[in-house]
Amino acid sequence: MTGKLLAEAIGTFWLVLGGCGSAVIAAAFPELGIGLLGVSLAFGLTVLSMATAIGHISGCHLNPAVTAGLVASGRVPARELIPYWIAQVVGGIAGAGILYLVASGQPGFDAVASGFACNGYGEHSPSAIDGVGGYRWQSCFIVEAVLTAVFLFVIHGATDKRAGSVIAPIAIGLCLTLIHLVSIPVTNTSVNPARSTATAVFVQGWALQQLWLFWVAPIVGGIVGGLVYRSVADCTD
Repeated sequence: MTGKLLAEAIGTFWLVLGGCGSAVIAAAFPELGIGLLGVSLAFGLTVLSMATAIGHISGCHLNPAVTAGLVASGRVPARELIPYWIAQVVGGIAGAGILYLVASGQPGFDAVASGFACNGYGEHSPSAIDGVGGYRWQSCFIVEAVLTAVFLFVIHGATDKRAGSVIAPIAIGLCLTLIHLVSIPVTNTSVNPARSTATAVFVQGWALQQLWLFWVAPIVGGIVGGLVYRSVADCTD
């Protein structure tokens, strides 16, 4: 079990450092910024690379919602849920900590003012302009829950023993990329409570106040996605 938890912590560390790091450091770099597409690809590539590196050790969940969905479908024992969650959150915060140390090396950097890649709704939705016009929490809840459910459906299908396991990391990584392309303008894309918690810890204030949505919606979606896949798979047996 120790090896699994270490793998999850390291993997989530990489997801937050690589994914959120691309948003904080590289997205808007003058004239050469990678933009929304680049950030979306960065998140997908972190999962793809870690799925290959630690998938055979821990399953490469890197996400409390993924673990919850796999527990709901019977793929993972319920006793592993909380230890996995703790490892994921700790690893994510460590990744955000390294990112904060790097980003704060630039004069004038302010994590609170920049948003530090946090997830938010209403006035803190990326679509808000001067605090006006952002997506309401209801819309954000729906998009986070539905996209997480689809993500879990893809994860279950890609890792099913009847599927070709070689393509699983690619399918899962590209699915996460697509999810980001759809939802960055809405919530800055969570579908992962550990990722949301990691950056919110450094911004605090509104980010911690709104964090509930980025735990509840992804976990609800993850459980639904896991149960739906199990139902579909059972129909084919």
